[in-house]
Amino acid sequence: MPSSRLSRRSAIHALGLATAWSISPLRAGLAAAATRDTPDFIDALVARMTLEEKAGQLTLMASAWGGDRAAGLNPPGGLSDFDKQIEDAVAGRLTGVFNGNGAAMALRLQSAVMERSRLKIPLIFAADVIHGHRTIFPIPVGEVASFEPELAQRTARAAAFEAAGAGIDWTFAPMVDIARDQRWGRAMEGAGEDVLLGRLFAAARVRGFQGDNLAADDAMMACAKHFAAYGAAEAGLDYSTADLSERTLREIYLPPFHAAFAAGCGTTMASFNEIAGVPSTANHWLLTDLLRGEWHFPGVVVSDYTGDMELIAHGVARDGRDAARLAFLAGVDMSMESDLYRLHLPGLVRDGHVPEAAVDRSVRRVLAMKAMVGLFDNPLRRIDPAREAARSRRPETMALAREAARKSIVMVRNQGGVLPLPRASRIALIGPFAAGPHDIIGGWSVYGDDAQGVDLATGLRAAGGHVTVVAGCAIDAPLPGGIAEAVAAARAADVVMLTVGESQDWSGEAQSRAEITVPQAQQQLAEAVAATGKPIVVVLKNGRALALSGAVRNAAAILVTWQLGSESGHAIAEVVYGDHGPQGRLPVSFPYESGQEPYHYDHKTTGRPQPPGPLQPYKAHYHDLPDAALFAFGHGLTYGKITYADLTMDRTTMPWDGTITVSARLTNHGARAAQEVAQLYIHDRVASITRPVRELKAFAKVALAAGETREVRFTLRRADLLFIGLGLTPTVEPGQFDVWIAPSAQDDGVHGTFELLQT
Repeated sequence: MPSSRLSRRSAIHALGLATAWSISPLRAGLAAAATRDTPDFIDALVARMTLEEKAGQLTLMASAWGGDRAAGLNPPGGLSDFDKQIEDAVAGRLTGVFNGNGAAMALRLQSAVMERSRLKIPLIFAADVIHGHRTIFPIPVGEVASFEPELAQRTARAAAFEAAGAGIDWTFAPMVDIARDQRWGRAMEGAGEDVLLGRLFAAARVRGFQGDNLAADDAMMACAKHFAAYGAAEAGLDYSTADLSERTLREIYLPPFHAAFAAGCGTTMASFNEIAGVPSTANHWLLTDLLRGEWHFPGVVVSDYTGDMELIAHGVARDGRDAARLAFLAGVDMSMESDLYRLHLPGLVRDGHVPEAAVDRSVRRVLAMKAMVGLFDNPLRRIDPAREAARSRRPETMALAREAARKSIVMVRNQGGVLPLPRASRIALIGPFAAGPHDIIGGWSVYGDDAQGVDLATGLRAAGGHVTVVAGCAIDAPLPGGIAEAVAAARAADVVMLTVGESQDWSGEAQSRAEITVPQAQQQLAEAVAATGKPIVVVLKNGRALALSGAVRNAAAILVTWQLGSESGHAIAEVVYGDHGPQGRLPVSFPYESGQEPYHYDHKTTGRPQPPGPLQPYKAHYHDLPDAALFAFGHGLTYGKITYADLTMDRTTMPWDGTITVSARLTNHGARAAQEVAQLYIHDRVASITRPVRELKAFAKVALAAGETREVRFTLRRADLLFIGLGLTPTVEPGQFDVWIAPSAQDDGVHGTFELLQT
């Protein structure tokens, strides 16, 4: 087939990724640091530094005086070491700390450095502000279910407002890894399985964290992580190998990073995993040839937590000195937590193994980053204990948390219209997540507090509900008499709300699961309660897609509520009682069984695809399962009744430099208003590289009153048809394309075809 290749730069512009980055003041400042065209004061500082002080500027450590939950997430050492850490900072052995204990901690450290250090270079304070600071928003994958990038920008802006008020200059977020295996625990931190959503939410979160002015006291530097393909870990096992083609890397796993950089993200974090036998922390091709050479990224690359030290266990470094050499020469500017740069870089330079000019370049990048966030102008810019308290959990931020939680809820089943519930309903609220200050805020929250969150029982009662609460079982163990008590409560109620799923500690880093199912104790509880015959509404607590079975899968209604953060209970109650309709859509595919993983909607057909209908022999399917999802990517129900009809195109052929507009009519036949998410998918029928069965190219939220019909319209351009071709360059080929406007990746919706013409 004839083809026309675009340059990478042209393709990036076509995708709308390069313009913002090319004009970003942040990019200009960091680029200047990379080329020695830096402000005079930075060059003067570098000229005055000893090798030991330069290595110190490239060394980041966990705060010895950490936040309440920080020690459990990343153990930093005891509080008794804080005085030693102050002395390290004063001596120039430290560029900054992360996950510290707020403004009071930062004030002591920064004041000591500015009063007593030789060069008076301010420290930078970093933290894992993943989905909120003190006010906790839904976990990232849950928030992506809103299909509203603008919402993610607002929650990131609010998180920056709170966190910067506590002295934090830099957040290790957003995580932009594509996650196609739901066994991987860190799926909860990203945007799901789709590249378009990954790109849009990466850019939105960067804009939110960084604001309009990085030097403002309500902005933080963002860090796109983990570079790269961390989400492709074999078997969904955290830290494991990612062995994938360069085409897959470029087409699936790299675009969200490029989107983040296009939005102005000034830092990135090297990933733990290896790619094709080379750990990312030691991967010169990835961190230098691609990131610096091809993409011209001028910002700071930081290792993940002890990532450079782990090169020894990977088997590519002999010892700590060798690991420091490999990581630094590969392109890692800053070492996190291992202390290897401080210990070994000076000697490596003196022995001729690392050029001092390269060290100077990395130091200039770090100093430029500190200048960008305003630290040289005012080292105490964000450090004010009174402001920290004043910004925490303000009413408008809590209202945003409730809005975000509400919009993240996905109703995947509602047989017989059991939802919404009348407020007069007698509810038996059963399950380990029904009540209590636990499993509310979600995983990877350093500064959040379950005790300040709203549980489901509290939310329902505050909304006027009549609720009897019975735990029935623990998260992964039975309780004496628990099932009998739950069955009795169910028999006395009009409806059962069954809260089942995962503890928030079961998702996140190092939380891979071989079986992504509801734990046995909870499943047994569900079966016993279902035997009463009472209608069941499952309220699923999850940090990933789960493989549901039995009474849970067959419940009258299922709400996927993720881990919704501070306002969880209020948000769920508003949806359950119909004050707001559900409007979330799944950003991940829910499989029939764990054994289907990795599963993603945009898979290839294979040469022996299973046709519609009964399973056929010698076709691509499991012996006992269809090659499909139980609940598809993009699926989500409303309290309306939406139909799709009358796909129209303004033309059936797309000129090479033209467009084609595709539209459909959406009608709400229900009695309630609804927010429908119309999704545009394409399929390239014949190409030089096999193409997915569907690819999401656009979506739109459409508000439909009861009985209302509205037209939804999308415009496709040649750039929307790009793929990575035979030469590993962005390619567009003429030919026929299928197009759908549909409510999910597995729904036919309305369908048509068009042809791209080459002129």
